[in-house]
Amino acid sequence: MKKARFSKFVVSFIVLVNCLFTAAALFVFLRTGAEPTALIAAWFAFTTGELMALAGLRHSENKSKADKEDGK
Repeated sequence: MKKARFSKFVVSFIVLVNCLFTAAALFVFLRTGAEPTALIAAWFAFTTGELMALAGLRHSENKSKADKEDGK
């Protein structure tokens, strides 16, 4: 059960940090008039990759758990 809470915490944290990053990027755009395109693309690629890796881990855990239950 602790793994599920940790995963939910990580997902919530990433969503919160993405919102803060978006607000900061908008602030930079407002002040400078230049959009940090490469930084934005890299940031969201990184966070999306982290969420996909977490989802892959959860999927493999659920699959191995189901295989163990079928083997009994």
